[in-house]
Amino acid sequence: MLRYIHRSGFQPFSQRLLPWVQSIAVPGSHRVQPSAVRHVRSWSNIPFITVPLSRAHGKPFAHRSELKHAKRIVVKLGSAVVTRGDECGLALGRLASIVEQVSVLQNQGREMMLVTSGAVAFGKQRLRHEILLSQSVRQALHSGQNQLKEMAIPVLEARACAAAGQSGLMALYEAMFTQYSICAAQILVTNLDFHDEQKRRNLNGTLHELLRMNIVPIVNTNDAVVPPAEPNSDLQGVISVKDNDSLAARLAVEMKTDLLIVLSDVEGLFDSPPGSDDAKLIDIFYPGDQQSVTFGTKSRVGLGGMEAKVKAALWALQGGTSVVIANGTHPKVSGHVITDIVEGKKVGTFFSEVKPAGPTVEQQGEMARSGGRMLATLEPEQRAEIIHHLADLLTDQREEILLANKKDLEEAEGRLATPLLKRLSLSTSKLNSLAIGLRQIAASSQDSVGRVLRRTRIAKNLELEQVTVPIGVLLVIFESRPDCLPQVAALAIASGNGLLLKGGKEAAHSNRILHHLTQEALSIHGVKDAIQLVNTREEVEDLCRLDKIIDLIIPRGSSQLVRDIQKAAKGIPVMGHSEGICHMYVDSEASVDKVTRLVRDSKCEYPAACNALETLLIHRDLLRTPLFDQIIDMLRVEQVKIHAGPKFASYLTFSPSEVKSLRIEYGDLEVCIEVVDSVQEAIDHIHKYGSSHTDVIVTENEKTAEFFLQHVDSACVFWNASTRFSDGYRFGLGAEVGISTSRIHARGPVGLEGLLTTKWLLRGQDHVVSDFSEHGSLKYLHENLPVPQRNFS
Repeated sequence: MLRYIHRSGFQPFSQRLLPWVQSIAVPGSHRVQPSAVRHVRSWSNIPFITVPLSRAHGKPFAHRSELKHAKRIVVKLGSAVVTRGDECGLALGRLASIVEQVSVLQNQGREMMLVTSGAVAFGKQRLRHEILLSQSVRQALHSGQNQLKEMAIPVLEARACAAAGQSGLMALYEAMFTQYSICAAQILVTNLDFHDEQKRRNLNGTLHELLRMNIVPIVNTNDAVVPPAEPNSDLQGVISVKDNDSLAARLAVEMKTDLLIVLSDVEGLFDSPPGSDDAKLIDIFYPGDQQSVTFGTKSRVGLGGMEAKVKAALWALQGGTSVVIANGTHPKVSGHVITDIVEGKKVGTFFSEVKPAGPTVEQQGEMARSGGRMLATLEPEQRAEIIHHLADLLTDQREEILLANKKDLEEAEGRLATPLLKRLSLSTSKLNSLAIGLRQIAASSQDSVGRVLRRTRIAKNLELEQVTVPIGVLLVIFESRPDCLPQVAALAIASGNGLLLKGGKEAAHSNRILHHLTQEALSIHGVKDAIQLVNTREEVEDLCRLDKIIDLIIPRGSSQLVRDIQKAAKGIPVMGHSEGICHMYVDSEASVDKVTRLVRDSKCEYPAACNALETLLIHRDLLRTPLFDQIIDMLRVEQVKIHAGPKFASYLTFSPSEVKSLRIEYGDLEVCIEVVDSVQEAIDHIHKYGSSHTDVIVTENEKTAEFFLQHVDSACVFWNASTRFSDGYRFGLGAEVGISTSRIHARGPVGLEGLLTTKWLLRGQDHVVSDFSEHGSLKYLHENLPVPQRNFS
């Protein structure tokens, strides 16, 4: 049965094509190269691209990241997704969201098909309403309340409900798709339509013609006439259409679709029934894994449970169609679950025939946690020995490291900007400096884990201790900085933390050998698994969702990377700073000899660093003085581009380009100069436009300097010193995992201490709280006890 839906005034697809365009950005879609752009359509003032997404059908996609190339997609909506919680009527909000997502993908040039439930629920609502209306008013008025409630819930035959609900369901889809200038067509099928060769060819031809005309087919089993499913009725190699799960799988294979999305009321496939203890969501499911899964009961509505969905998914996978099972009912994700899946995000369970060579990131996280706990139980001397061994390996194996780094540099040539290439490059001197820093960390690690911070005698024979412990599992994400790997690894070892490392692909060769050497050092005390390098195709956004595995995320990279991670992290704290807008205030009593040296070092020594100077604040009295002229001359010699702040520009007849914003991190040989009238105005400017990273005052007036140091609310505040001193190595921390502008836990350069937290240890002898009540036998003492000093000489 075919029902064609359109709206009056609808233009054929060929008439709606717009002229070719060079390039355009599509919100929420994958990036498309200008050469791939074909036509643009728009609805609700949002442009969409129609792109060639075709691929040779035969093998399903091996990885989630490839799903963005899917051209033909079937979306199966389970009964629990379409119906309300009372199973009588449709979940209109969810349906509207699903239709919007399908429309977005359709308008990108994909071929979308829906397999939908809901006719029975919609019909049940209509028939119940009709039955209630058919009761006489007298009967309704004179019936008892309980009797009226019983009358409001009649028992209805499912086929009759389906017959009554089909037209209303399709009318609803018509109204929704019309909002996006999309046509839909209804197709009702039964199992016989697939068994009869002529009917199957007709169905196939109809669907292809609808797709060719840019129409969304909406397919459903004809529940008004369909016979009950027979057990074990599948033909050899062919799945029988018993429910909409099997219908969707059969349709996906018949139509050679690239992707089948099965939406239900659970997040995906779990290794045991959802809600049970220790139930874990399976990220990727492989054929043959059924034995490791315990299936629970079926959904609250519908014919099939998860076992039926898995069977249908595996059959579709064998037929060359990729499959994802996900939750279409969760209010926080249902509004973008379909588009997220197509974009390759880690949503639901992805069915794949290709098993990865190594462990999954979830398995790596568990290994890091287990290894980290073992690492924390080692003696401080043993952890220090591991770090010393790693330092030795960095110098002993320098030739292999530099050879791997050379491969990265050759592959990055022409693709990375010069500042990034500089960060990517390793050298003998860099490796030697790394080794020195690691030995500093080893020395400072002797009194880290298990250090007693406080002792209190609560009562007689009841003593409380607060001791340092590791945070747990750290995720460190870094770009173009292979030297970051051994630094962070050493800090994790010293603090007893498990560690997941995610490096940029531009440093893949360097990271691989540095991680290998790190695990070699860890192996001397049997804790090799404590530090893991994530080599899978995991997107950073997906890693930030592993809140049950990761305890702290530390980004090391561009301000954009940090902002993206802070935005993506769900339930996991992020340590870092999104911007390094560092200021230097030159006071009216500044030394001429000091100013130019400090400005040059802060801005020019390494302009791409987060602790480089970005805004220079000059006291108004210094304008048109020899000191001011020397600063300008030095900046010109160093080829620093000057941007004028609004007040500075007002003092000049011919000023440099006025700055667009006073809150810019240039990361290059550029600086903003602004004029202030006093130290207080400088402080106010820093608080308004700064990023709480590092700020400096240059003055010979100690009182003014102390006022600045006490009142500037930044992680690092200096007097007559370069901003570039804001660094863990220069602070004597050995190394740092980053610089934090957070106000909780750790601030400024974060070394070993910032990777520790505390726990409380209480030792008693049969103490109970009731003994300390008003009429109890014991009283609280709360005496401070001396903290033992550990001797590591």
